[in-house]
Amino acid sequence: MVSINYSAREVCCKIVYYGPGLSGKTTNLQYVHSKVPQNSRGKLISLATEADRTLYFDFLPINIGSINGLTAKFQLYTVPGQVYYNATRKLVLRGVDGLVFVADSQPDKMDENIESLSNLEENLREYGYDPSELPLVIQYNKRDLPGVMSVEDLEKQLNPQGRPYFEASATVGNGVFDTLKLIIKLVLEKAKQSAVPRRAPAVTAVEQPVAASASGGVATAPAPPVAETARDDAAYRPYPGSGTGKMPVVTPEEPAVAEAAATVDEPTPTAETHVAATAETESEATPQMAPSLRERPKKKRGFFSRLFGKK
Repeated sequence: MVSINYSAREVCCKIVYYGPGLSGKTTNLQYVHSKVPQNSRGKLISLATEADRTLYFDFLPINIGSINGLTAKFQLYTVPGQVYYNATRKLVLRGVDGLVFVADSQPDKMDENIESLSNLEENLREYGYDPSELPLVIQYNKRDLPGVMSVEDLEKQLNPQGRPYFEASATVGNGVFDTLKLIIKLVLEKAKQSAVPRRAPAVTAVEQPVAASASGGVATAPAPPVAETARDDAAYRPYPGSGTGKMPVVTPEEPAVAEAAATVDEPTPTAETHVAATAETESEATPQMAPSLRERPKKKRGFFSRLFGKK
């Protein structure tokens, strides 16, 4: 998948050269590295054995300039051609954006070409890729050697889908940049298609029937357009703390409806109702003292007080 770094304004694409052992994958990258200007290429990293075979991968980042205001960079990889390094092949294929299958044009290498191509499709499916949707260019390498197979025979056995192909000789550079230019073009076209934003669903207008009187009355105007998603959002919204639950949203009444309801339900005010309402309002507004729990008993007059007539 194309990686876009908006902070650095860069688009990074990964292209993998796949094929059987000694088919010319590393030679392709070495030729590209030698011909690309120094300010437009990175360091070529190659891990090889004494037999001059790539064990892990070759990595060559190339800067080809600006595309739509973003700097486009391409990382070129190769995979080991030996069958017993299939785990490394899978690792290099992770996040691939484009593929170049380098096939050996010699007749005795056809079985290895078929086995490597089927292994490529199998590894892509394990990662969830569709081999028919990924940009892929086939390169028939070593066309400068004597006794190579014809392009027609190679197409019948390796390219029944009709993918684009080039004849090449990586040691002298024939077809190397043609293959690289085409795979870069296919990768960028696919990236542009995937970057197109999805359009919102079309809003359909709900037409109301036109009402006309017998005397040619006035027709009613059509209702404003209503989207299906707008209805759902107006009726429900997510419940806080729940990802799936919904709670109804109580929408306020229209002002005209509320005024009409108030006009119908509210009785006509009279003098008695006004006095009662005023008294009720004053009673509610003025705080009342709570009654005492019990009354104090009156003090009785004593014997001497009654005798001498004292009060």
